[in-house]
Amino acid sequence: MKQTIYLDNAATTRVRPEVVEAMLPYFTELYGNPSSVYEFASPAKQAITAARETIAGALGAKPQEIYFTGGGSESDNWALKATAEAYQAKGKHIITTKIEHHAILHTCEYLEKHGFEVTYLDVDEFGTVKLDELRKAIRPDTILISVMFANNEIGTIQPVKEIGAIAKEHGILFHTDAVQAFGHEPINVDELNIDMLSASGHKLNGPKGVGFLYIRTGVKIRSFIQGGGQEKGRRSGTENVPGIVGLGKAAEIAMANLEENKEKEAKLRDYLIGRVLKEVPFTRLNGHPTERLSNNANFAFQFIEGESLLIMLDMDGICGSSGSAGTSGSLDPSHVLLAIGLPHEIAHGSLRLTLSETNTKEEMDFVVESIKRIVERLRSMSPLYEDYMKKHGEAQ
Repeated sequence: MKQTIYLDNAATTRVRPEVVEAMLPYFTELYGNPSSVYEFASPAKQAITAARETIAGALGAKPQEIYFTGGGSESDNWALKATAEAYQAKGKHIITTKIEHHAILHTCEYLEKHGFEVTYLDVDEFGTVKLDELRKAIRPDTILISVMFANNEIGTIQPVKEIGAIAKEHGILFHTDAVQAFGHEPINVDELNIDMLSASGHKLNGPKGVGFLYIRTGVKIRSFIQGGGQEKGRRSGTENVPGIVGLGKAAEIAMANLEENKEKEAKLRDYLIGRVLKEVPFTRLNGHPTERLSNNANFAFQFIEGESLLIMLDMDGICGSSGSAGTSGSLDPSHVLLAIGLPHEIAHGSLRLTLSETNTKEEMDFVVESIKRIVERLRSMSPLYEDYMKKHGEAQ
């Protein structure tokens, strides 16, 4: 059987055995409904409280500021739609960026159809928000700034502290989609002036279908799902107890090993990036060279189609992606790569590889050799490459 080298951890991660173990009792033994009054239900209720405390501790927040949801997309929808509804008397202007996840971009489009105005900020060539442009975009009727903590495609980490400070200075709420960053980067909501933060379990070796929204005390956003009044009346629906337990356990493990894992991943990532850029001509690194997630490498290979590269890597047992895994196999070039200024034909030849602390140097060597062979083969079939070589001679 061929080996599988999994390098798509930005899409989803393997659930840790300790997380599964923590979840199991809540399926078959401690299965009471946490809202019930009898004693049998109290372990479920206590487990939710414990997970809430763990997550709050990881963010420097209060437990009552953590609201469990069905995942990052729900948290993003809730933050934007409920803020828009609650603060529309103050204004109807929202600021975000062109490189957000579609959970933010499509929610903004929805709000635009409902009478709100949205400014989509440009980013620089590395995918970083320009703070002077953010300042210029602020108006008296601006009610919310939503900027992701770190980009899911190119890994660029935003100047979140500075953005938070600008928002605070102008009395504007600041939301960050931290789905890629929570459990991977240190985050303190007070130090970074964050009012709302979205995160998801399955990006940090937790289960799918569970996430949370941090809402700072005093932020007046309303309930998103009406019903039985769970989550202090703000997010109804019987709690996903096993999922919440799993998210809490995953967060606990991620925080305990955060610096060690970052160091391990960054070392492997830099080794991979170094070899690919050195050994594959006409290749560029997308995203910021240093201010990026420790596990993210994103390349653009000229003269090839990313889709063909992915299929051939898959035949070698390597799992990568050409951009975001959340757009259901779309063949359009990534909106993020276009926003950082890549022309369509180069954006099409992109490859995102996102590692975990369990990957090895031997795997990286195998991946590099595989990329070299496949890119060479695909270029040999490319009329664009042939024309270029005729005009410019062999690659230096």
